[in-house]
Amino acid sequence: MYRFLLTPRWWVINVFTLLAIPVCLFMGSWQLSRFETRVDTHNQQQDDASRERKAAARPLSDLLPVTAKTSGERATATGRYDTTHQLLVPDRRLDGRDGFYVLTLLRVDGDVGGGKGMADGKDGAGAKGEPGAKAGAGAKALPVVRGWLPGDADDPAAAAKVPAPPSGEVTVTGALQASEHQGGDGVSAAGGLPRGQLGMISAASLVNLVPYQVYDAWVTSSQAPGALKPVPPTAAEGTGLDIKAFQNLGYTGEWFVFAGFVIFMWFRLFRREAETARDLALGITPPEPAAPTEPGADRTPDDAERTRSPSATA
Repeated sequence: MYRFLLTPRWWVINVFTLLAIPVCLFMGSWQLSRFETRVDTHNQQQDDASRERKAAARPLSDLLPVTAKTSGERATATGRYDTTHQLLVPDRRLDGRDGFYVLTLLRVDGDVGGGKGMADGKDGAGAKGEPGAKAGAGAKALPVVRGWLPGDADDPAAAAKVPAPPSGEVTVTGALQASEHQGGDGVSAAGGLPRGQLGMISAASLVNLVPYQVYDAWVTSSQAPGALKPVPPTAAEGTGLDIKAFQNLGYTGEWFVFAGFVIFMWFRLFRREAETARDLALGITPPEPAAPTEPGADRTPDDAERTRSPSATA
């Protein structure tokens, strides 16, 4: 009764099933391992963050370029704020509230990091007569998020609450962050922002707004002046329990469901084929499908007489 399993059709079905099940299980296990790796990374980041809060800040030159390991570490840099290029970064949420970042460029004296992780400005470094710039041709700018304010960056009343950056030489300490990219959390890829606003914190965005070189990194200051609130550092891309981590967990369930579906369909086809073979062995044949009939072929002469039109009868 099970000789149908040796037919070419069932050979194809069996081979497909034997290949599909391990592939689905492998892909599900791989997605699960990625989720577990992100969980381990998240736990490690929590431990590292606790140690870094107690550890002393390191010079910026020791942490560039930004990697998954150095992202979030405490960095320190000394320079002068460029008061003419303070920018607002709209549509940023903090503690469940809408608001904006306040970003100011810190002109760092000398070649910090030996030029690593740096983008060239359109007009060269140390343009003459630029306000807020004391350093010469070797000065570069480090984007510093001085803090966060609630409200709309387009609202003049909210923008008026932004404290002016301090003048003179300052030392900034905060968490080092990698440049943002399109698709990141809170990043606005839409153009047409008003003057003085920035949608994405990155060297590629800033290099067209300032006439000097910009580091391919930024710092969120641990101390926020006035009404500003400090912006907590974010985990490096591809690490931590972000939305992609839970996507990996969802893909794990999908692949295991696919494997179960393949097994279910094989047993369903097998049972239907076995029942058909058993019926044939008992002499039970499936009913022949009824042949299609032409319209009006099954009507009697009386039916034709009743449906005849009055004009035809006349």
